[in-house]
Amino acid sequence: MTSTPATNGPSDLSLTNARIWTADPARPWASALAVRDGRITAIGDDDEIASLTASAERVIDGAQRVVVPGFIDSHNHLRLGSGDEAVQLAGAASLEEIKERIAQWLQVNPDAEWVYGEGFDYTATGGRRPCAADLDGATGGRPAMLLDYSVHSAWLNFEGMSRLGVTASSGSAPFGNPERSPRTGEPTGYVNDFATSGLSRAGLAALSQIVPAFSFQSQYERVLANLEMATRFGITTVVEPQNSLDDLALFARARDEGRLSSRVVAALFHPVGTSPGDLDEFAAAQQAYDDDYLRVGPLKLYIDDIVEPHTAAMKLPYANRPDTRGHSYYEGDAFDDLVTTLDQRGFQLFIHATGDRGIAMVLDAFSRARAVNGPRDSRHQIVHVECLDAVDLPRFAELGVVACMQPRHCAPEIVHEWRANVGPERWRYAWPMRSLMDSGAHVAFSSDWNVAEMDPLIGLYTAQTRASLDGSMSWVPEECVDIESALRAYTVEGAWANFCEDDRGSLTVGRLADLAVLSDDPFAATPSELLQAQVDLTVVGGHVAYEQ
Repeated sequence: MTSTPATNGPSDLSLTNARIWTADPARPWASALAVRDGRITAIGDDDEIASLTASAERVIDGAQRVVVPGFIDSHNHLRLGSGDEAVQLAGAASLEEIKERIAQWLQVNPDAEWVYGEGFDYTATGGRRPCAADLDGATGGRPAMLLDYSVHSAWLNFEGMSRLGVTASSGSAPFGNPERSPRTGEPTGYVNDFATSGLSRAGLAALSQIVPAFSFQSQYERVLANLEMATRFGITTVVEPQNSLDDLALFARARDEGRLSSRVVAALFHPVGTSPGDLDEFAAAQQAYDDDYLRVGPLKLYIDDIVEPHTAAMKLPYANRPDTRGHSYYEGDAFDDLVTTLDQRGFQLFIHATGDRGIAMVLDAFSRARAVNGPRDSRHQIVHVECLDAVDLPRFAELGVVACMQPRHCAPEIVHEWRANVGPERWRYAWPMRSLMDSGAHVAFSSDWNVAEMDPLIGLYTAQTRASLDGSMSWVPEECVDIESALRAYTVEGAWANFCEDDRGSLTVGRLADLAVLSDDPFAATPSELLQAQVDLTVVGGHVAYEQ
């Protein structure tokens, strides 16, 4: 089948002598394509569209490399991850190593007002929650805020608590819930619910006045750096899953300055306590931001927290904490009513759910909304789906619910604490990517940057192997998926999940010319070889946005 040019006249760009995986079942493979005005005008063999490619303003020789549709990262926190501006704590195996990294960072940043760090893992403190006393003498008297690898919890030193007004009598803070000693009532320095509070409109407003890392300018610089990173990794659409109305100015500024190197779909955060007036503002923002480069789409909610601090909502008690099943942010009936109301207003919903009870509560709420409002093309998503009860697995396809999943999250070297908390009896349907795909559910892949690496090639590796990066161990291999299924979850399924399938996800005449040229053939390479691959070229809307 030869694609017919959609327009007449010379092409702006053409790609020839390539092996193009189109993700289009009508023509899965081609060797050349032509682009005009940002969209694909023809795709086929080199000789089939030679007249268009010969007159193109720029001709790219694919050199027999594999070309894929631009990756769609369906859950990527562009406003997080600040590189050298933060102490990078990922991989620090002990409290001593954390202190060493802080000392090294302070040597490079001697004028820093705050010590701001990212990515600490609980293995560094022997699995326990860290406390302010652990950082005594480590920051040269500066206040410190360190975020854990999940960004769901924060760690303050005594100076940080003082600057942020966290005291024995202060109660909860706008940016989270400080943990308190059961013996003395004094705050320990550990803060729960940072993702739901600290990244809310009120939380960020409070932090931005005190912690330099949360100022508007610092956030904007992170957005630009992360957009550049996304484009370098072949990501042409990023779904930023949790924004307040105030945060939209970051993306609007980048767009207006011509610095949106990848397209952005921004979800608006709906924390507990969101009012009907807020919903009206959300709807107005959807109307105001609706173009190919910046669109405001769904609403983001949380039903539970995460497994590692025993705060995800589980059906049965935690294996190593039989006194708790975690908690949910809403009760069942109240949550059902809320979801029904939001669905009735036409909002697409992204709902964070990690524990099996939390996931079941969300599925129940979606079922109730469908029963009350009638079926519609809502494409609601459950984000993460870490611990699924087998009885709930078929309900995703039955209800048309998208599973937005992060392959790298289930890598063995990351889930030590998760596995211990949940217990082996519930491991079989941990991150059940293959089972959900086999059931007919839509599964969209993402990185959840900066919780895990942004690079989709790492995601493709993990989806195929469920192995550590060194390949030494694999976990629940029954849920591995093949390379084509993994690629589709990063392209076709990502586009469908985010109402972009008419423009993105496959390389088809009339769709946006968003694509990535890979250094290695993912269909021929072993998964470990894929880890050594890179993106050589990224094209967004027919323009070369990145070139190796």
